[in-house]
Amino acid sequence: MTLYLGIDDTDTRESRGTGRLARAIAAELARSYTVAGVTRHQLFVHPAVPYTSHNSSAVIHIRDTGNGTAAEVFAAAKELMLADFIEGSDPGICVAADRNVNGDLSRFGFSAKTSVVTQDQARGLARQAGIRLEGLGGTEDGVIGALAGVGLAASGNDGRFVQKGTTRDLRGTQTVAAILASGVDRVMTRDGAAVGEGTISLRKFPKPACVGGKAILYVEADGDAYRDIVMG
Repeated sequence: MTLYLGIDDTDTRESRGTGRLARAIAAELARSYTVAGVTRHQLFVHPAVPYTSHNSSAVIHIRDTGNGTAAEVFAAAKELMLADFIEGSDPGICVAADRNVNGDLSRFGFSAKTSVVTQDQARGLARQAGIRLEGLGGTEDGVIGALAGVGLAASGNDGRFVQKGTTRDLRGTQTVAAILASGVDRVMTRDGAAVGEGTISLRKFPKPACVGGKAILYVEADGDAYRDIVMG
C-alpha cells in the first residue's frame, strides 16, 4: 500500500516554500517509513485563486505501509507543520491510502489545475472517501491544494518529482547511468524514444515527470549529448 501526504499553502512570499517543508517532513518520516519521493503538482493560476508564488502543492509518497499508518503519518506531519507554522500562511494537510483515492478525488485534482474549486468541495469529498483532511491555520485554503495534490499524485500521471532517491545530489553534466542509479526510472526523449547511454547536461538537478507511476526524465538532443527538459 502507498500513502500520499499532501500539503499546501504553508508559506508566504518572504518565507521558505512548501516544497522545502515537504522535503523536511519527508526526511523526518524516512526515519520510520519508506519514502518513495516528493512530487510537485501545478494548480490553477488565476486572479480568483489566492496563492503565494506558483500555486503548486507538494505530495510525499510513502510505500509499504500497513493498517494504522495513515493516522500515524498524519499526526507526525501535522506536528511538524504546526512547529514550522508561518504567520500569514493558510496551510492544509491531507493523508490518504491509495485504496481510498477514488475517481472523484482524482477528478477534483485535475479540476483544480484548470478551474476554481472550493474548500467545501474538498472537505465534502474527503468525508465521502473517509480520508484525513485538515486546515492548520489562517483561512485554511490549503486544504484545497492538499486534497488536489493527493488526487493528482495517486493518478500516477501528474506532476514532477522534486525529490526521489538521490536525484538532488546530481549537478552539472551526468551520465545516463548515474541518473538512473539516482532513482530515475527511465530517460526518454519527448517523442518517447528511450535513452540508455550518453551524458545529460542538467539545468539544476533531475526533475523527472510522474508518468504511469514512474519517474521519467525527459531530454532533448544537445550536440553529441542531451539536456534535460522539465515537464510535469
